[in-house]
Amino acid sequence: MKLVPIEKRSGLTREEFIENYLKPSKPVVFTDLAKDWPAVQKWTFDWLRENHGSIDVPLVDNHMHDADKYFQIAKTMKFGDYLKLIEAGPTDLRIFLFDIFKKAPELANDIRFPTIMDGFLKSYKFVFFGGQGSITSLHYDMDCSNVFLTQFQTRKQVILFSPEESRRLYHHPFTVMSKVDPINPDYERFPALKGAVGHETTLLHGETIFIPSLWWHYIRYVDGGFSLALRANNSIFTAVRGGMNLVRHTFVDKSMTKLLGLGWQHWKEKKAVENAQEVLEEQA
Repeated sequence: MKLVPIEKRSGLTREEFIENYLKPSKPVVFTDLAKDWPAVQKWTFDWLRENHGSIDVPLVDNHMHDADKYFQIAKTMKFGDYLKLIEAGPTDLRIFLFDIFKKAPELANDIRFPTIMDGFLKSYKFVFFGGQGSITSLHYDMDCSNVFLTQFQTRKQVILFSPEESRRLYHHPFTVMSKVDPINPDYERFPALKGAVGHETTLLHGETIFIPSLWWHYIRYVDGGFSLALRANNSIFTAVRGGMNLVRHTFVDKSMTKLLGLGWQHWKEKKAVENAQEVLEEQA
């Protein structure tokens, strides 16, 4: 497996972004897309704790995708206590896909929706918090939107793969998930992964990564920290595909998980291996 660095750009115009990154579906890191947001200076651990520490937040851990714990909440905690936890050191407890603006609507005044493209979904603003060393497993977003992920205060490693690499990544059918670990690749278990090409960066405070629609992403918290994801959709086709993903997840994958449990998980793993084997045979 090869990892190539994701380009970092400042001063990108709307026209340059659309022609060079959005249309060709190519990731890029903006160093200055969020430079005018009050949140970039304002949202520190201390400020969030002092002003919004009493909010109850749902936490997940690294088992959230296990067949017997499918997207289950591990526990809830006061936001202020959780911030102390991730500042103190490593933990796998994360705040995942949480709309904090419903709990603290005034926080919306601290961000700005970019004008770099059209189609931002202004009702979908999610924050992600995690402790040092915690990870978000390899997946692509179910709704198939383009994602603009802005990092605050600390560092986050992001590894992306294009949709063309799906079979090499042992994509589990009826899901948007892969069990591949691009940090510690197991080529004995996943031999097709050897030929995959990934795109990697370490996101710093105030930087925003553009994750194109359908691109796989794996995220590791280098330090305990947090980010904000804004979503945009520029194609009716990806919106339809996102709807189909939701149907598959709700009516097929979740139902079969309840019905067959680990048996369904094993079937998905078997199909992922068969699809990856086709890639190897095509190369032979």
